[in-house]
Amino acid sequence: MRSANPALNAFSKPQTWDDAFGSRSATRARPTTMTLRGTVTATGILLGICAASAVGSWAMCSSPQYAGAAMPVAFGGAILGLVMALVISFKPRTAPYLGPIYAAGEGLFLGVLSVLIAKRFPPDVGQTLVIQAVGLTFGVAAAMLAAYATRIIRPGRVFRACVISATGGIGLFYLAAIIGNLLGFGAMGSLLRFDNASPLSIGISLVVVAVASLNLVLDFQFIEEGSRRGLPKYMEWYGGFALLVTLVWLYIELLRLLSKLRSK
Repeated sequence: MRSANPALNAFSKPQTWDDAFGSRSATRARPTTMTLRGTVTATGILLGICAASAVGSWAMCSSPQYAGAAMPVAFGGAILGLVMALVISFKPRTAPYLGPIYAAGEGLFLGVLSVLIAKRFPPDVGQTLVIQAVGLTFGVAAAMLAAYATRIIRPGRVFRACVISATGGIGLFYLAAIIGNLLGFGAMGSLLRFDNASPLSIGISLVVVAVASLNLVLDFQFIEEGSRRGLPKYMEWYGGFALLVTLVWLYIELLRLLSKLRSK
């Protein structure tokens, strides 16, 4: 069994959500293993770093005197995040050290991206759109967690296969759009534009948001299994990093969808 999130392919054999909590005595007896509590803490720290970095880059790039630094900050943050993500994915042991750097880089990128999208609309509309995207991201995450914890959604073999296949298809679509733009064929890439309000473009964004949301369910399942199996302690940060990867993707796609709807 493999996750659609490449950062979570280290886990296998699903267990139950309740089993992941364990007992206090078991936690004390194995202080060097991954726990659900530790993963929640690591995830919270990474989210805090990402949010602080995003707010900082938003504040800086919103100022007219630093407007010229927007693109360098965005590209620098994106490249830093990509490099850190690749290293962590192949070397999970580095997650406690490189995870915060990844979170900071992604925060820089998301802050600038949010400023650029907000500036496409009147000030009050643009800021509201960004706030809505943030709220929807955490709202969807909470809803998926609740659905998973209460077993409303039961990720079996068919569910996993469908989500992983859909995620792979979206990845190939992104890649084809990027290559098409580089070669001068922008038809496919135009469907990903934040201002493309065509029905097809909006429909694609809805599908991507749905798939990103379902990836959260797989992430929860794999983190639960890691806690249940007692993987090494550093996997708590690895799990937190993996969740952040999915949340960043979900936020970008929600921001894209809301921008399209507002443009329409």
